[in-house]
Amino acid sequence: MTARARVIAVLLVVFGGAIAIISSTQTWLDLTLRAGATEPVPVPGASALPLLAPLSLAALALGLALTVIGRVLRYAFGLVATVIGGALTVGALRVGIQHPQDAFAAAVTKATGLSGSEAITELVASIDGTVWPFLAAAGGIAIAVGGIVTLVTAHAWRAGGRRYRRDTAREQIASGSRPHDAIDSWDDLSHGDDPTAR
Repeated sequence: MTARARVIAVLLVVFGGAIAIISSTQTWLDLTLRAGATEPVPVPGASALPLLAPLSLAALALGLALTVIGRVLRYAFGLVATVIGGALTVGALRVGIQHPQDAFAAAVTKATGLSGSEAITELVASIDGTVWPFLAAAGGIAIAVGGIVTLVTAHAWRAGGRRYRRDTAREQIASGSRPHDAIDSWDDLSHGDDPTAR
């Protein structure tokens, strides 16, 4: 059960981060301008929610790190993943539902050269949303759930890397062998043996 919980937590965080990073490159809003523009102005996720890409990459890194870190860091990373997931979910839903001006102001300024809240309000005739903000929010939820699963079950996760090192040490002791280090090489030289012959 604990191994399954670990796999679920890692997959949720990585999967959610992947969805969010993909959505950052997709169009979240399509703007129709009053200034005679013939084509809508697309607003990608990275522009609508500037923290989307860095938080998504952080989630991917966290998910991968969860496979190798120790118990104390598991709790810290689980908490960070929960916060990242919550922030992504709230931010993406805000853009998807409310279409706030700060989400598209930069795109309008880039397309028209005009800035200022009043000017942008007058320029935009209509705003059409896409499904991508909601997919990003779903990714954020997955990251947050993965973080919560980590916090709840991290105490029972097995430390794979440490266990491997212990098993290897036991095998070396049982066989009477151990790694040949620099001190052993000097001893070999003092006895007239060639350490490079090993």
